[in-house]
Amino acid sequence: MAGLGWLTPRRRSATARSVLAGEAAAEAARKTSVAEDEAALLTGTSDEAAEEPAFPVAGDDRAAAFFDLDNTVMQGAAIFHFGRGLYKRKFFERRELTRFAWQQAWFRLAGVEDPEHMQDARDSALSIVKGHRVSELMSIGEEIYDEYMADRIWPGTRALAQAHLDAGQRVWLVTAAPVETATIIARRLGLTGALGTVAESVDGVYTGRLVGEPLHGPAKAEAVRALAAAGDLDLDRCAAYSDSHNDIPMLSLVGHPYAINPDTKLRKHARARDWRLRDYRTGRKAAKVGIPAAAGVGALAGGTAAALALHRRRR
Repeated sequence: MAGLGWLTPRRRSATARSVLAGEAAAEAARKTSVAEDEAALLTGTSDEAAEEPAFPVAGDDRAAAFFDLDNTVMQGAAIFHFGRGLYKRKFFERRELTRFAWQQAWFRLAGVEDPEHMQDARDSALSIVKGHRVSELMSIGEEIYDEYMADRIWPGTRALAQAHLDAGQRVWLVTAAPVETATIIARRLGLTGALGTVAESVDGVYTGRLVGEPLHGPAKAEAVRALAAAGDLDLDRCAAYSDSHNDIPMLSLVGHPYAINPDTKLRKHARARDWRLRDYRTGRKAAKVGIPAAAGVGALAGGTAAALALHRRRR
């Protein structure tokens, strides 16, 4: 991984594979961000912004927001929706679709990530894409987003992300989903970019192997830390959003952690530490008093949330 020299050395206790996965995700995200016109995402600040609440802080270019994807930004798991799209295009047989459908049903009912289910889905996806060109899967991914994902974006979480964008801050997806899929979703939502699981490719063709391990749990924290170091971000001024206790390492890195649609373990952890809570599954108000108005207005007012997502009609 000679291309990762811009990253700072790792001195904490995460596994070497977590570090590698995090660094690979951060490197992929950085390259994508450089290739695209990030400047367009950093506009919109004005003198009136000074009258807004203290967080998000308008014009603070050392602050950023990091959003988990599955069940935080989008209902269900991106990899399962992607699998449905590949089945429609005859990438695999009906029995494999049945497994994808069962995993997705379990995920939606339980609202948490089961390691065995996620491992099975990941292995299936790697075997399916092996030998295909990256460019081919990117093109198909655009179609799959429109077919299966666009209507599953939580308007409330979308409004929170927009509050950071409106403040002139960078907003990243951080997910175990393939980085190519995550990048498509981030672009469609107008976000800065995405950190995701990096599948190995040689000469633009997938090998069926990963670089490091999936971007999950501690690996997400590694990716955020690496991206923050490369982008001169102050993590104490950053925010992170997730539904899963698996993301506690990432949430604990930042000065503004949020539990969104939290599972039981994360809800308990967040309450014990006075983190902000928000559950869009039932429309309940945040359990933690004091959600920033810049985010709360979009999150609490259905009309505002709908307006923010109007051009793509999400859920």
